Amino acid sequence: MRLAECLVGDETGIVVFTARNDQVDAMKESSTVILRNAKIDMYKGSMRLAVDRWGLVEVTEPAAFSVKEDNNLSLIEFELITVEE
Repeated sequence: MRLAECLVGDETGIVVFTARNDQVDAMKESSTVILRNAKIDMYKGSMRLAVDRWGLVEVTEPAAFSVKEDNNLSLIEFELITVEE
């Protein structure tokens, strides 16, 4: 299994994407990709974006927006709190 952590983003911010196996080949600096059926996994209290076997990482034409690099959502630490009803 090959793994790579990549920063991906859009006009709202960036997040760490964990690419697996063939997904690693699609992740190149400054490339534009579409992540289909992506999900957020929590790892040690921070968010990681992932695409499992039911999803798709697709290289596409350059995007028409600028990535907001100053909003890294993976740097925010989250804590699970149980709420009693």
